[in-house]
Amino acid sequence: MIRKLSDWFRHFFHVVSNVRPLAWIGLYVLLVPVFAIIYNLLPDGQFRIPDGGTTDFGSWLYYSIVTITTLGFGDYTPMGGGAQAVTAVEVMCGLLFLGFFLNAVGSMKSEIDVRSEVERQRLLHEAAERSKLEGMIPSVISILNQFTSAVDLYKKQSTETGRRGLVKKGARVSLCLDGLQNRVDLSQWPGLVEGCFTFVADYQLYISGDDDVADDTERESTSDFVDIAYRTALNIETTLTSISTHPQG
Repeated sequence: MIRKLSDWFRHFFHVVSNVRPLAWIGLYVLLVPVFAIIYNLLPDGQFRIPDGGTTDFGSWLYYSIVTITTLGFGDYTPMGGGAQAVTAVEVMCGLLFLGFFLNAVGSMKSEIDVRSEVERQRLLHEAAERSKLEGMIPSVISILNQFTSAVDLYKKQSTETGRRGLVKKGARVSLCLDGLQNRVDLSQWPGLVEGCFTFVADYQLYISGDDDVADDTERESTSDFVDIAYRTALNIETTLTSISTHPQG
């Protein structure tokens, strides 16, 4: 029973903490005219009215403000049991809602602090990954240039020697890009991630072909690989060059 009650209170305060502070202030202000109406409806004789005081709605609105803010000037004094009870309820409601407001403010501040810390950690992570990537860019571009040169040579001389050189350079690029993805979090550069994945996948698909296929089929497969891999390598090189030449901001 005690545990269930404790869980209920924990859930209750969790819900209360998630209410925006502006809502609690609105409810706090709303209590003023509500209790002023109740005071106005109480029978005569429930309050000691000061000399020259009135009992219109404006007077009860004033008394409600003085009561809920716990100022208690004492000019209007509850004498009857009903007036004393309503006054006590208003004071308790005012203190309770004000407490909920302060709790909501604290909860919102904690939420803002957490978000700020998460954003700070994200920026630090991105800066660290960018630094690692920038350190690897020269070697990656060099390997990409070697591959594109091998492609240009193969296009001029479609020989078996040229194809083997192309495959060898492609293997270096594939290993380089695979290592790049393992060493650097490239999530902040979606285009680079896509380019690396595309090249590695195309290369693996190309070399997994049957070595005993006919020459015409082999030349067609090589031509397809060359066209796609060449464009992909150029796109990756352009992206890396842009990253290295544009400061972070």
